[in-house]
Amino acid sequence: MAEQGRKQDMGSGSIPGLMMNLAVPAVVAQLINMLYNIVDRIYIGHIPDAGASALTGVGLFLPILMMINAFAMLAGSGGAPRAAIAMGKKDREGAQKILGNCFSVLMLFAAVLTVVFYIFAPQLLRLFGASDVTLPYALDYARIYILGIVFVMIVMGLNPFITTQGFAKFSMITTVVGAVCNIILDPILIFVCDMGVQGAAVATVISQAVSAVWVLCFLRGSRTLLKLTPSDMKIEPQVILPCLALGISTFVMLSTESILNISFNSSLSRFGGDVAVGAMTIISSCNQLVTLPLQGICQGGQPIMSYNFGAGKNERVKQAFRCQFLACTSYAALLWLLLLVVPRVFAGIFSSDAALVEYTVWAMRIYMAGIFSTGVQISCQQTFMALGQAKISLLMACLRKLVLLIPLIFILPIVFENKVFGVFVAEPVSDIIAASVTATMLFTRLNGILEKGAGGRNP
Repeated sequence: MAEQGRKQDMGSGSIPGLMMNLAVPAVVAQLINMLYNIVDRIYIGHIPDAGASALTGVGLFLPILMMINAFAMLAGSGGAPRAAIAMGKKDREGAQKILGNCFSVLMLFAAVLTVVFYIFAPQLLRLFGASDVTLPYALDYARIYILGIVFVMIVMGLNPFITTQGFAKFSMITTVVGAVCNIILDPILIFVCDMGVQGAAVATVISQAVSAVWVLCFLRGSRTLLKLTPSDMKIEPQVILPCLALGISTFVMLSTESILNISFNSSLSRFGGDVAVGAMTIISSCNQLVTLPLQGICQGGQPIMSYNFGAGKNERVKQAFRCQFLACTSYAALLWLLLLVVPRVFAGIFSSDAALVEYTVWAMRIYMAGIFSTGVQISCQQTFMALGQAKISLLMACLRKLVLLIPLIFILPIVFENKVFGVFVAEPVSDIIAASVTATMLFTRLNGILEKGAGGRNP
């Protein structure tokens, strides 16, 4: 009865009400999840006598962190919409098999990535722009974090399956539990135990482990609609390949974020030195204030659009998209205004080094100039995901970073006399162009996708 009631609600409840019930906890979860990524940096940036170098060193680990997240979301972001579409078609058995297959693939990813990243961490960090000063800090953090990759895979890869069933509050608790642990452990291990960046890494791994236990307990418990069972864990190509095909666009978005970070760091290290790389670390953290809540809003819209797409209720899909689009564009515009008007407030959170803060204030106003358009880009691109449009979603994911931003990072410094300005201005140029193209693609194709129906979606 509980399952039927939840399905009834997805198929006939108020769209704005459903968006609020699903998106608000998802946004809160994303904001709290952001603490995993930035609390360490806040504390590290204020380590006496070493804060600026330590912060820059930990920032150099970001490309590896993003690649880990990318592999987790390859299964999670692709499997969850497929499961929701299956549930909309009343195929609970198929949805449950998707969950089991995604879990197995996540464990395979965890094993391979742990070995590869642990062995090659020093070489990779050098490639990413680590200097003799920053490499020891980067390596101390990286080696410990890498040992906890399995927990990241479980939390990021399986939590979307909790949200897509309508259990947004339980999904939120996953990140709340881990973040609270992280906030408590960070100052104790970094300062009281005098472990420095190693303490920050240990705190993060322990916190992710706690969240992973929560996710597994829920998906094995009595409240979940889709139960994680050994019988569904045998990998079947016809089950897992469509999930990975759909998830590839999110994978590309996150993995190219890693390549993007490497491109930024290498160019900034060449033209601006460690202070420019340190500023980029702070700006990347502030950028998450924009992108992660937007992803949370879309996590609220995805189950509604996917379920009703599977059920053939096209008007409800359109209404859900309109709510998602309005929320995303409004939030992005608000954060754009704040980051341009008071960048010093945000920069000061991460560092007490006056020179680094001043440099970051200047750079942030350039980098964030087009961030208002991110709401359009993410809302439209994630709608393609929710509707199972793997190929278009992948194309739009590649457009902003691979086609536009990464080439411009190396081209624009040739054009501008101020080379560092040329590196930073590549971001707003790419943001605005990509958002315009993605919105045009969605608005011209949406009716055709809906008329074709879930049965004709891209594999």
